[in-house]
Amino acid sequence: MSSGPPDIARLIARVALRDRRAFRDLYERTSAKLFGVTLRILRDRAEAEEALQEVYVKVWQRADRYVAGGYSPISWLVAVARNHCLDLLRARKPAAADLEAAGEVADSGPTPEQASIDRSERDRIEACLAALEADKADCVRGAYLDGFSYDELATRHGVPLNTMRTWLRRSLIKLRECLSA
Repeated sequence: MSSGPPDIARLIARVALRDRRAFRDLYERTSAKLFGVTLRILRDRAEAEEALQEVYVKVWQRADRYVAGGYSPISWLVAVARNHCLDLLRARKPAAADLEAAGEVADSGPTPEQASIDRSERDRIEACLAALEADKADCVRGAYLDGFSYDELATRHGVPLNTMRTWLRRSLIKLRECLSA
């Protein structure tokens, strides 16, 4: 399949039908261009990478809004990325806030008591993860903390996709049992 506009339009149409493979193909074919758009607008690589992920979430959610024959599919994707980045820029607070007013702002962070409870919970979770086999704990962290897909984890660990699903399901059951003990 070539990567011209008609093919991109077909991928967007398949994404509107919740086709994950089409979404992956769309990402592979268009992410470099959209990253360039986000980086050019935001001028910060880390922020542009995060924005790119959010753009693809919007594409997944709004693919049914693309009308073939209206905009070119690339123009539509660029518009989604551009608008998202502009929204991020608008949402930024002015960098030079009044310092006197800052003293009157209440601390929205956790109280010392809540921070202690949070630390305790984190320690319990880490202890339960440590009780799992190392590769299973790595998979759980990868899927639920780092955002890797099951397919990516299966490839990374050299196991079939269904095996990865089984590992994760069983590991979550063990974690739940450990945390409720």
